[in-house]
Order: sequence, then structure tokens, then C-alpha cells
Amino acid sequence: MHFDLFHEISVPEFLGIDEHRAIEDTLALWDLADTLGFNTAWLVEHHLMPEFSHSTAPDLVLAAASQRTRNLRLGLGVVPLPYHHPLRVAQRVGMLDQLSGGRLELGIGRGFSPPEYATFGAEMSEGRARVDAGLDALRQAFATGRITQHGPFHHLDDVPVMPAPLQDPHPPLWTAAVSPESFTWAAEQGIGALAGPFKPWQMIREDIRLYREGWTHAAGDTPHPPRVGMTLGVLCLPDGKRARREAKPAFEWFYHNMFRQTLPVLERLIEGYDYYRSLGRFRHLVKAGINLKILDMLGMTLVGTPEECRERIEALREAGVDHLLLAFGAGAVPRELAEESMRCFAAEVMPECLDGPAPTR
Repeated sequence: MHFDLFHEISVPEFLGIDEHRAIEDTLALWDLADTLGFNTAWLVEHHLMPEFSHSTAPDLVLAAASQRTRNLRLGLGVVPLPYHHPLRVAQRVGMLDQLSGGRLELGIGRGFSPPEYATFGAEMSEGRARVDAGLDALRQAFATGRITQHGPFHHLDDVPVMPAPLQDPHPPLWTAAVSPESFTWAAEQGIGALAGPFKPWQMIREDIRLYREGWTHAAGDTPHPPRVGMTLGVLCLPDGKRARREAKPAFEWFYHNMFRQTLPVLERLIEGYDYYRSLGRFRHLVKAGINLKILDMLGMTLVGTPEECRERIEALREAGVDHLLLAFGAGAVPRELAEESMRCFAAEVMPECLDGPAPTR
């Protein structure tokens, strides 16, 4: 099991911080993670989401982090390819990998926000096709340093890409996976799957089964094993009651805002989850109002003592999760509390859970 960090750069009004403080707090937490042995710091790209996510230029933040850290890997999680020209993505990826000394992890995805699509002039119905075209361009760039593509979205004729990534053959590839089809597509492409904090654990567990099954059939020649990452809101403290007390307002704020953004998309996925009879109940719970008990029941958070966290992590490992993207305090607690929880987790949880093969590069 590999332990990563996950950040939105939230600026909740009730914390009384501004954007500058939120960005500095994020970088400071990564500085600490670098010394505590965490594996990767993942930063999203979101737009038009005041308070919830101010991470509109994650490559710039990761570039800053590359000069402050030495061991921590840096994750673009994820680049919404439909909003970006593939040449610019390839250039950003190459520069970030060079600046970080070969520590970049690259996540790609479709994006899920209709307002974002409209603002950037893309059609949601073209999302998958644009991702396919973007991934093809990136793979050309990584393999040959050039891109040739004449399709419905881009016309590139043997265009050189500079700089090249430092990692050979390229940074590890991941994709955001929400629908069952996304997990199957990730397996077919031979890339890692990142399960966001959008759905109950029961649904994600079935998605993981489909991913690993698909990998066996489609990606047998890939030189690395399948990789599954899962994002969780986390608050681990020696006093479990205090952990739940501190987590309650922060996590309810975070998940309320997240579901407000993602529920329209999740509702369109309902027909793809016939096996999960409680999905209708999940939708009604979200609309009625999320609370920490419901989030815990749905397996979407990790809150409690180190022993409680270790027990839950073992269940995730057994189901096929090998990377946990931990949102300590979900970006909605004071930095000092997030640091306290990270230190507790690193000292009391990670040593018991790190047995296993070395991280896949």
C-alpha cells in the first residue's frame, strides 16, 4: 500500500484564510509529507468552483513544490484533456518532470463539469474522443519526441515536443475513473485508475473488480501491474472521539460541495449500476443532506484512531486498492490540525501497512 496526499486548495470562508494562505498551507503540508515518507502529492485541476477548489493552475503549484521537496512524487490529478491542446500538455509534462528530477505522476481525464466544458468551448459529448486523441498525442510525444495528428480536433504535422520527460519512457500514467466504462477503458489502455471520492465503497469495489478483470484480458503485455488509487477524506488522531468531532464540520462541508458539483453526472450513471440496488438510496441521501455518519457508512471517509484506520485500510488493500490518496482534513481544517493528523498517521498507521513490493514507477 502506498500513501499519497490529495488536495483541492480549498478556501472555505469559515476557516478565515485567503487564497495566498491556502496555497502556502498546501505547500507546507507537502514539505512535511516529504519528511514523513508519503509517496505522492496529487493536485486537481478545477475551474469555476469558488471556495471548494482554487486549483486552477496545478502545474505551477507542482513546479514550486518541485524546488522545495526532494523525495515526494508530484501528481497532476488530473489534466482534463478536452480543455487543453495536447502539445501544451506534453510540454507541461516534460517541463514538470525535468524540474522535479523525474518525480511526476500524470493523470488524465474527461472532466465532469458542464460549466467548465461550456467555458472552454468543448462539447461534453466529445469528451471521450478528445481524451483518446489527447492520449495518442502524448504517447507519440513520449515515444518519439514528435506529434503527428490529423483528426477532428487537432492538426499537427511532425511537431517537435520540448522538453522531453526525464523519466524513461515517461511519467506513470493514470486516469480519473468514475463510470464502470472508465475503469474498463483504463485497463484496456494499461494505465492506473484513480477512483475519486464520488461514490460509495460498494460501487468502487465492483469497479476495481472490472478493472482488474479487464487488465488480465487487455493489458497483458504491459510491463507493470495494474494500479488502483482511491481518494478518501482522512482525519486520524489518537483520540477517536476528537477525530470525529473535528472531522464532522470539515468533511460535511467538503462532501456537500463536491456532490453539488458531481451529482448531475452521477445521476446519469445510474443505469450503469444495476448490480448496486442501493444506488437510489444513495442519491436520496445526498439530496437530503450528507453527514459524517452517512459518509462513514458509505465508506467514503477514514476517520478515527490509528487502529481503526489500519483496519479499514486492510479491507481496501484486500479489495485491490494499492494507492490511497489521503485528503487530511479535506482542506477544511486548520493546517496545524492537518499536520497533527499526518504525523499521527505516519507514525502509527504507515509502518504497519507498508509491507509489500516497492512502488511501481
